[in-house]
Amino acid sequence: MSATHRDPARRILFEAALIATAVLLYFLVRGLIEERVATAYENAESVVRFEQRTGFFVEPHLQQYVTDHPSLVVFANWMYIYGHWPVVVITLAWLLTRHRTEYRRFRNAMLISGAIGLVIFALFPVAPPRFLPGLGFVDTVTEQSSSYRVLQAPGMTNQYAAVPSLHFGWNLLMGIAWATVATHPLARAFGWIMPPAMFAAIVLTANHYIVDGLLGGSIALFGLWLGTRIDRRNPGLRPGRR
Repeated sequence: MSATHRDPARRILFEAALIATAVLLYFLVRGLIEERVATAYENAESVVRFEQRTGFFVEPHLQQYVTDHPSLVVFANWMYIYGHWPVVVITLAWLLTRHRTEYRRFRNAMLISGAIGLVIFALFPVAPPRFLPGLGFVDTVTEQSSSYRVLQAPGMTNQYAAVPSLHFGWNLLMGIAWATVATHPLARAFGWIMPPAMFAAIVLTANHYIVDGLLGGSIALFGLWLGTRIDRRNPGLRPGRR
């Protein structure tokens, strides 16, 4: 087999190994958190108190407005469900096949931010707003849509990893990719519009607190900054650009 044919195969195997390692670590942390449910609820109450002191705790009022308008509920649910993994997969596939240098940067950003997120999940598990009784939150995704169970079954997700919101953080990375790498105006516009729409969705569906999104976005941006520095310091390891 020629080197030309071996290189794509090696690249695919390398990416598959990275994904397998990340998934293994995810389930390891998930198993640890499942035994700390009480702590996750206590930490959630701490997050709520922090937001109340700082004036961020407006999520119940925002969700109440949305639940009074069914069309907004549908939009928030669909954005939360189909605006995450489908967008992440399509964006990474586009970068890998068309812009390999940029793919490396954004892949590294996801791995770095994901690693930081796993550490926080393990040390500070937090129950999402939809799990907190007495605050008026409604789990709009679970109650009004079965689609999310198809893309992310509860048994495959970490139910106590509200802080930070990588659901938003990784979508922010994908938005930056489209806004800075794409050349078509509509693709660039999509990159600008998607992150704020996802931020709204994670809050309005009661899956995350506002502070979750802010922290998740900050960690994602740090991952992109560090991933870019790593890429620039190792030019010999960059894949050929298309």
